[in-house]
Amino acid sequence: MTTLTPQKPATPKPAGGIPAPAAAPRNDSWHQLIDAVRESGQYPTRSQAESVTRVVLSALGGHVVGDERVDLARALPEEAARVVASQIPVTRELTAAEFVDSVAARIEGATPATARWDVSSVLSVLPDLVGDALVTRVLAQLPPGYALLFGRAELSPA
Repeated sequence: MTTLTPQKPATPKPAGGIPAPAAAPRNDSWHQLIDAVRESGQYPTRSQAESVTRVVLSALGGHVVGDERVDLARALPEEAARVVASQIPVTRELTAAEFVDSVAARIEGATPATARWDVSSVLSVLPDLVGDALVTRVLAQLPPGYALLFGRAELSPA
């Protein structure tokens, strides 16, 4: 499988997922999340990784509802939880491609390719942070195609 890296990571418009030890403040978990995204997406600065993380989690927050949304917010660092929980649920489901396009529209200079990179850089670190079981439940709410954005293979029934 070949992975293409965009020439220049996108710059968000102004406005690894390594779990923190149980005793660590949630703010430390936020920094660990940003560091994991920075490493995953190969962003040159922590600030850029943080901006992309906020945009992607904001977009995701409108698409996850019910118990999964509550559980996702509980599992995320406090700052990330606020970003997810503050979103108004969308009125229309987006395909994975439309979701990526919606993220591209929020990031200055983004193309579909750089937006896909940004989305995958953030979402692919979530399983290590929130657990595979919760990611599976979140994916069950979303239309087909999102699994790849979370770094998972998506199998179709034969």
